Amino acid sequence: MERQAVKDRLQYVLSVLIFGTNGLILRHIGFPSEVVVLGRCVLGAAFILLMIRLRGGRVNWAALWQRAGWLVLSGFALGMNWIALFAAYLQTSVAVASLCNYTAPLILIFAVPLLFREPIVWRKLPFVGMAAIGIVLVTGVLEGAAVGSVQGILLALGAALGFVTVVLCNRKLKDLQPLDKTAAQLLVSAVCVLPFALHAAAAQPLTPDPVSVLLTLVMGLLNTGFAYSLYFRSLTDLPVQTVALIGYLEPVVAVLTSALLLGEPLTPLGLLGAVLVIGAAAGSELMQ
Repeated sequence: MERQAVKDRLQYVLSVLIFGTNGLILRHIGFPSEVVVLGRCVLGAAFILLMIRLRGGRVNWAALWQRAGWLVLSGFALGMNWIALFAAYLQTSVAVASLCNYTAPLILIFAVPLLFREPIVWRKLPFVGMAAIGIVLVTGVLEGAAVGSVQGILLALGAALGFVTVVLCNRKLKDLQPLDKTAAQLLVSAVCVLPFALHAAAAQPLTPDPVSVLLTLVMGLLNTGFAYSLYFRSLTDLPVQTVALIGYLEPVVAVLTSALLLGEPLTPLGLLGAVLVIGAAAGSELMQ
């Protein structure tokens, strides 16, 4: 495997592992989820713009403007993905929200070849099925785990559609600089999310506390700015099957951390599911 391909995979894995802690962090923030999402967008964009500046670079606004349509669509989808998923985390379990959200990779596996004429690597499909079975086991749904409200499930499925849209849009933005593109998408997301955040803040007056402020900073700078700089840099060129399989590590991390630190149940079948997902991701990458 070429060095750049290895680097792309490592960056994608690291970003996915960081994303897996979002649900855990959100549970300890006292702000409405819409306000947290707005903080993610603004802080994440500021982090990336500062990174570009410190590297001595400049944002190519002219190139971004030429692809404004795809950037606006992807930024809107990214903001809606976060709002829906964060709301789902609060209305159902982290496990069930993660399961519904991660129907997205299965959709992508068949959507990308149809829309972009990328070949399906058939030998990897059994690993995709293995990972999908693993996610079902991890959530405990088959063992009668509490699923929370129907609204929470629908929100998580809506988040999945947002995720699919973001990935498809980024296939159209390959020629843009990764950091420029990521900053633009986060700024668009901030504009789209602002009305939701203002409405939520009006309905639930903010009472800042040190823990919530600190964790919001962590969510914005580390889990968004840093993680998305890696994520979008690697996402554009990775095969869709790799995106799907490695992406399944995020809900595994979410479920394992929620079990260890939030006391959400994790059964032997759940552990088996985690092993299946990790094994599927590793096995698929060994078959290069």
